[in-house]
Amino acid sequence: MLSLFVKKPLLTLTFITIILLFAVISLSPSSPFSQIPLNYAIGESDIWSAKRILEWRPCKWWLQGHLTALPAESNGYIRVDCYGGLNQMRRDLCDGVGVARLLNATLVLPKFEVAAYWNESSGFTDVFDVDYFIQQLKGFINVVKELPAEIASKEPVRVDCSKRKGQFDYVESVLPSLLEHRYISITPAMSQRRDRFPLYAKAALCQACYSALRLTAVLEKKSNELLEAIPKPFLSLHLRFEPDMVAYSQCEYNGLSQASMEAIDAARGDRKPFTGETARVWRSRGKCPLTPNETAFILQALLIPKNTNIYLAAGDGIMELEGLTSVYTNVVTKSSLLSGEDFKNMHGNTKAALDYYVSINSDAYVATYFGNMDKMVAAMRAYKGLYKTIFLNRKDFADFTSQGLKGKELMEALKKAHQDDFVMGRGSALPDCFCDFKL
Repeated sequence: MLSLFVKKPLLTLTFITIILLFAVISLSPSSPFSQIPLNYAIGESDIWSAKRILEWRPCKWWLQGHLTALPAESNGYIRVDCYGGLNQMRRDLCDGVGVARLLNATLVLPKFEVAAYWNESSGFTDVFDVDYFIQQLKGFINVVKELPAEIASKEPVRVDCSKRKGQFDYVESVLPSLLEHRYISITPAMSQRRDRFPLYAKAALCQACYSALRLTAVLEKKSNELLEAIPKPFLSLHLRFEPDMVAYSQCEYNGLSQASMEAIDAARGDRKPFTGETARVWRSRGKCPLTPNETAFILQALLIPKNTNIYLAAGDGIMELEGLTSVYTNVVTKSSLLSGEDFKNMHGNTKAALDYYVSINSDAYVATYFGNMDKMVAAMRAYKGLYKTIFLNRKDFADFTSQGLKGKELMEALKKAHQDDFVMGRGSALPDCFCDFKL
């Protein structure tokens, strides 16, 4: 009888010990039990939970301001000729609308470049809803689908705007050609000074960029199909590490595969990589694209869980992708989720439109670069009130690694730098149409 009383406490003590030991192991940082659960929501990550001090929101003078009435008579017709990828062409169009309003011109539907380099044949009407575009710009600028009979058979006179930046440049140099020929085509300068435009011209630009460009019904249907197929919640990642981009950057990388090195060398041509001190300074200025492996490291520093659903908003040809997918295993692309002849027949602009649509509707958006798509997506997300947007800071990454920071120390420095960017709303939107709002 006594032996039974002795065994019972011993069994109880053993059981409690096992429970405590299991709890300690479970809570240990090095234990697989400490990993973030599968239902971890993107919004719960530290980088997003930091309290923001400042946000960019659409300026009131654009959305609520009293518009300057359009003049009774137009000075002529302007067609905006757009070149490059979809988002570069979109930027050209936005600037062109502002210029056309500045010069009191009627806007003709824009011309999108047909480019073999971009594997592109789709025009403006293949991507965007024309009737919606015209309707949304009423009161801001007049837009026509067709030209009057007397000039419909003529090609527009090409006017070079590569060095035109502000209001008086266009008024003094472009307006005379518009008045003389009545029909001209322009491509606005890349270094546009929109801040020098009067508010009525800026308002037309902003309205065109953020309110008037809606995808065609067919393309929007396909975009929604893609959006529905992505596991939720998800982060859209715009990753840029293609051979031509790396070659253009003139940056040198160590540890890449032989295949990647050969692809970069083939794309370089006469553009040789920088060496020595020049290479160091160039990289310290944030000019070198992040590799997929570096991207994965920074995402971990920002406490983005490894089981996060990631939509890779990128074209074909990303090198060293396993550097990302070996860490973040739930990565999907449009080609992995869509099939059918309609998708196979898509080219550069229409495929880029899918990435754009998904990115402006994602739970979070992370960009490894600061290109035209990133600027447009960030601005549209701010327009829609979606602020979980971050640009990975290549400059800080280069600075910290050049200082010899590694491992946990490097991660902590990266987390603080990016959290500061997020709190201050840096890079959230284009300042021309958005005003900072202190929270």
